[in-house]
Amino acid sequence: MSELPWGGRTDAELLAAHVAGDVHAFGELFGRHRDRLWAVALRTMGNPDDAADGLQDGMVAAYRRAASFRGEAQVTTWLHRVVVNACLDRLRAAKVRRAEALPDDLEEYGNRGSLVSATGEAADPADHAVVGDRRRQVLDALATLPEEQRAALVLVDMEGYPVAEVAEMLDCAVGTVKSRCSRGRSKLAVLLAGMLDDGGDGHTAPGNPPPARHVPSTHPPRGPPA
Repeated sequence: MSELPWGGRTDAELLAAHVAGDVHAFGELFGRHRDRLWAVALRTMGNPDDAADGLQDGMVAAYRRAASFRGEAQVTTWLHRVVVNACLDRLRAAKVRRAEALPDDLEEYGNRGSLVSATGEAADPADHAVVGDRRRQVLDALATLPEEQRAALVLVDMEGYPVAEVAEMLDCAVGTVKSRCSRGRSKLAVLLAGMLDDGGDGHTAPGNPPPARHVPSTHPPRGPPA
């Protein structure tokens, strides 16, 4: 991260200060990226309780392993890698395959990520029920994907990270990320065929992987309770 517009410390400086013994530096660093890390954890885990546990595991690991950061990637990339790995570890251990309803405050953090949302805030209040139903369908479908595919889709299609950066986060090759995204999109296209037909442009066949912009997104929610 480059120097902040208000003159604060960069991410790398905060992490270095934490390693040097600054008791406030890590909290400031986490607070800076809390919302996006929480959104990734929630979409990866599928429900708020497990997401909070995964995010906590990741932050504890990052806190303890900060001295191992060598500056070979951006601090945000490293933080996402630690959090995603913590979430995937929990998913593999617990075999979590469920998605629960999200809080009602999702609209507050709209317009993030690379996708044009098919579940964005409805202009007509009468459409809010449809918006909520679509969001639930997307999250339920996402929860059925294998963990690695889900993580790749969340980071690339929902959070808008470049494929090369996601490869660093997931510690795999760029081609592996592309393959996971492609397979995940193909499965979502089948599961969400009806919704895509209703909200898309009519050019996506139910059995074919849609372009990334046709994979419905969900609004990142407010961060976990303090």
